[in-house]
This record gives sequence, C-alpha cells and structure tokens, in this order.
Amino acid sequence: MIRNLLNAIPAGTSRGQFDGKTYLVSKSIHNAGRSIKLFAEEAGGDDFVSLNFYETSHGESLKPCEMPAEKVLTFLRGYEPDASA
Repeated sequence: MIRNLLNAIPAGTSRGQFDGKTYLVSKSIHNAGRSIKLFAEEAGGDDFVSLNFYETSHGESLKPCEMPAEKVLTFLRGYEPDASA
C-alpha cells in the first residue's frame, strides 16, 4: 500500500499540490528500491513531511521523522505531483 503511494511520486526533486498548497518534494531511492527517503516542504509556508520507507522480508515499514504516521499517510494519499513531473 505505502509502496504504491510512494511510486506515484517521481524520484528526484519535483513540485506538486496537497490540501490546496504547493510542495517541493525530494525523493531518493536506495538499496535497489527497497529503501526510500522523502522530504516535502510547503512552498512559502512552514509545513513539511519527512519519512523513510523500508521494504523488508517482513513487509513494509514506514518510519516518519518526528511526526505522526497518520500525517505522513494523509499527505501521501492526497499529494498530486504536477503534470510536468
């Protein structure tokens, strides 16, 4: 589930929309795709989302960075990358 949400966001740096606001998102992929780091920052605002994702033999593991997992999941579910991304 989380993997599918992350796959919808392009690797590298891109822009998109969440909750009517523009975010600059940086996504990096590591360990042959089994590890993903994502940082999203609201353009002109103070909101951000930060996470690490790991795919292990036991399944998916989401590690939000100093924020509730629900905030991260809400962002991933609602974020829409710009069409040019």
